[in-house]
Amino acid sequence: MFENYRVFETTLAGRPLIVETGKVAQLASGSCVIRYGETVVLCTATASDKPREGIDFFPLSVDYEEKLYSVGKIPGSFQRREGRPSEKAILTSRVIDRPIRPLFPKDMRNDVSIVCTVLSADPDCPPETTAMIGTSIALSISDIPWDGPISGVSVGLIDGEYIINPTAKQQDVSEMHITVASTRELVAMIEASANEIDNETMYNGIMAGHTANLEIVKFIEGIAAEIGKPKFSFESNEPDPAMYEAVKQFAIDKVKFALDTDDKRVRDERLIPVYNEVHEKFDTEYPDMGDKIDECMYKLQKHIVRRWLLDEGKRVDGRKLDEIRPLASEAGLLPRVHGSGLFTRGQTQVLTIATLGTSGDAQILDGIDDEESKRYMHHYNFPSYSVGETRPSRGPGRREIGHGALAERALLPVIPSVEDFPYTMRLVSEVVSSNGSTSQGAICGSTLALMDAGVPIKAPVAGISCGLVTEGDRFITMVDIQGLEDFFGDMDFKVGGTKNGITAIQMDLKIHGLTPEIVKEALDKTCKARLYILDEIMLKAIPAPRAELSPYAPKMLNTKIDVDKIREVIGKGGSVIQKIQSECNCNIDIEEDGSVFISALDIGDAKRALSIVETIAKDPEIGAVYKGRVTRIMAFGAFVEIAPGKEGLVHISRLDVKRVEKVEDVVAVGDEVMVKVTEIDEQGRLNLSRRDALIEVEGLVPQNNVSNSHRAPRHNGDRRR
Repeated sequence: MFENYRVFETTLAGRPLIVETGKVAQLASGSCVIRYGETVVLCTATASDKPREGIDFFPLSVDYEEKLYSVGKIPGSFQRREGRPSEKAILTSRVIDRPIRPLFPKDMRNDVSIVCTVLSADPDCPPETTAMIGTSIALSISDIPWDGPISGVSVGLIDGEYIINPTAKQQDVSEMHITVASTRELVAMIEASANEIDNETMYNGIMAGHTANLEIVKFIEGIAAEIGKPKFSFESNEPDPAMYEAVKQFAIDKVKFALDTDDKRVRDERLIPVYNEVHEKFDTEYPDMGDKIDECMYKLQKHIVRRWLLDEGKRVDGRKLDEIRPLASEAGLLPRVHGSGLFTRGQTQVLTIATLGTSGDAQILDGIDDEESKRYMHHYNFPSYSVGETRPSRGPGRREIGHGALAERALLPVIPSVEDFPYTMRLVSEVVSSNGSTSQGAICGSTLALMDAGVPIKAPVAGISCGLVTEGDRFITMVDIQGLEDFFGDMDFKVGGTKNGITAIQMDLKIHGLTPEIVKEALDKTCKARLYILDEIMLKAIPAPRAELSPYAPKMLNTKIDVDKIREVIGKGGSVIQKIQSECNCNIDIEEDGSVFISALDIGDAKRALSIVETIAKDPEIGAVYKGRVTRIMAFGAFVEIAPGKEGLVHISRLDVKRVEKVEDVVAVGDEVMVKVTEIDEQGRLNLSRRDALIEVEGLVPQNNVSNSHRAPRHNGDRRR
């Protein structure tokens, strides 16, 4: 039945990697089931027979599908089925897309669809890189034109040793997590998060991943040589060379003049009449080929920008290759938010707002990995007005989600632990003006906003990008690329980090890959630029996190109680915790491990609630002073509740430092008083003293005329719990 069924085996990082073809999804152009340990992913590649009409780009789609049955879970949604992809699935789709896209013919317009379905997920064998390898195999054995293969692995660092595809436990203690994709010879993609790793350590980690990839590339080439299909021919979208030469001769000087400015608005305004003149001249000569004429204009602009860089070392805006655009930073712009920061680099401008919340505000995750929630979130918005366009907002796309995740990764290593800062944090970066490197502007703006919010981050983080133009063996890199250099260049190498080291990398390429020499130079240039931005711009705007939180931010306190005491703090039907929240005007969240998080707008309310919770959970101690509330008054004294369910007697002789004739002369029901525990009898009943608390806390001096008749009896038959 499965006459074309084949199995190919190798090992990767000491674990078996098994590829099955010819059995599942046989109607796709190329498909395979790839098994790595107990991870199983079905990868398929299909292409349309004809090119898509009226487009000027290669229509590739990559979908990484997380199926919750792969880890034995039922979806938590109302319909109990997978809905829209999780953010992690979208980010994985982008990681797979980036190294394979440059290897397709640039003039092809046939739709290509990649679908990776996770059928079984082993946390020790990452399905993300497994899917990347499976995609490479599916494309390599298909009839789709593609100049692969590639391979991808993840790299960890533990005790100075690089670990290829670290297990789940190893990932928990690893100092960095890098995903590296490679072609036959070059580094094709880098995605990294790290705990302030220096350039040399990061470079060596990238090379370790690259070396591991080369063996898998050879393995895939062997599969393709054995069962690969011939590649189909396609209708090229490349404009006629004679048409391009004619447009070039007519418009090159005009386009040079239009591009030669540091102002994007001026450049766009100058190009409009040039386009009009070109179409006026060539529309009649080349009828019904307006899109091809536009393609010639695109190629001409690309030619000019690249020749300037390669031949003259000249950038469009006149900067030197290592020069950053004018910079500005500002913190505390918005009065009612918890924190805000505005970062400007040339015509790129990002406003980031920080909001602090309680542990209950953490994002709940429903994915195939072990991460169930996160307390630090970064969201990135890119409205059309930021580039001077008119387009309705339809919510975040894959690009927005990707840029937000990059900024989130860059800041995550410096976010304080929940024990040190028990808040949930949400950062929102609004791109208000865009001319390149907005994701790196979001990193800088987020640092400003967090510091303005009073978040005690371990170190400020800045982000910067490095561009690239290549020609044969020649290459030129330039720091802080603007939009045109990104559009017509070969690379966008984004690096975020502190003064101590790198925290995040994301590399986008339009060529097949990078040599080690280019990787090293990009790391060096971004390091120098990052340090300049931190020292000369950001830290001058706000040198350290604010000492106090915004008055509009909740005040948080946390503690940890014995798990056996959780029930007492909550009370029957939630009666105790609801009473504490009502009396102290606060919110209380208790986790299964006994962690307690208390939030209130007033720090005094939070402290009062914390005292009550700890009193319930830790049992009163002789000699301890508590703040309580008078619940009943008797002739011989007052009963004071120091916590729900914990009440004691303050005898009349212990109500004040002076003689008391009537209890009502000193306290009334509902009064809050400080009391000291003087005795806990065999039945657990409390004897309290306001007198001792006043002496200890307020330093009052007792008077000597207290009558002996007011001595507290050792046992009181009228006392009730």
